[in-house]
Amino acid sequence: MKTAISILSDPKGGSEESLGRVFNALAAAYDFKNAGQEVSILFQGAGTRWPEVLQAEDHPAHELFKAVEDKIQGISCGCADVFGGDTTGYDLIKDNSIPNTSGLASLSKLQEQGFNVLTF
Repeated sequence: MKTAISILSDPKGGSEESLGRVFNALAAAYDFKNAGQEVSILFQGAGTRWPEVLQAEDHPAHELFKAVEDKIQGISCGCADVFGGDTTGYDLIKDNSIPNTSGLASLSKLQEQGFNVLTF
């Protein structure tokens, strides 16, 4: 079984709902990783802002983020262009050629590769 986890929530609002989404996305990735299953994490939409936020050692999800950081597939390039996510150190995903963008992650390609896609 293969699972791709797409993180779309926006950390800018600072809401508990947004933190809950990213925390549960990372917890799901941790669960799949520890079960020996293939898992990939993608940051898309306003979620492209999360990696920079999660790097802060005092962030409540920092340790969980570090535990699954090796499962990050990358950041949606076009989404980072729009939402201003810091992509330093991460692969840019642009396999879905959307007009007037630098490309986004392709969920259909992930499904073709046998991934179940979860969104948070």
